[in-house]
Amino acid sequence: MTTDARAALDSLFTELGIVPVSIKHPPVHTVEEALPYWSALEGVHTKNLLLKGAKGGLWLICVPTDRRLDLKALAAHVGAKKFSFASAEALMEALHVVQGSVSPLALINDKDHAVQLVLAADMMAMPRITVHPMMNTETVSLTSQELLKFLAATGHRPEIVNFDTLGAA
Repeated sequence: MTTDARAALDSLFTELGIVPVSIKHPPVHTVEEALPYWSALEGVHTKNLLLKGAKGGLWLICVPTDRRLDLKALAAHVGAKKFSFASAEALMEALHVVQGSVSPLALINDKDHAVQLVLAADMMAMPRITVHPMMNTETVSLTSQELLKFLAATGHRPEIVNFDTLGAA
């Protein structure tokens, strides 16, 4: 992430009247590494995955850290043939972030709207959500409504999925 991208994120937050609660911490690359720092921050802590469809397309999946994903059922739900994890190169090209720094906030860099966002319904029902602001040395807490307001301002309409019923007959 560039300092320009972070400045653009902060500027959009200001424009939208969003004042996230923020903590800085050493670089973290996994949920397990981040948990000790996140305990000081209110909100549902998230894991974010950039997935690639077998016939093209990119999906950013944002779910609570303890959510297990059925990628086959999710792919069928969103109309993808099959999912695989996007490469580090695809992540940089699409969202301009490195592995470990992925979050819905990186959609500010997706000017072509090439990435489809999927948010967990149970997470969105909670008062606050935590994500990285495109770098893994900081975590911010936003209200669910602030996250939706941010996404609308970037032109992204998330699909909110109930993962508990996904794949059920």
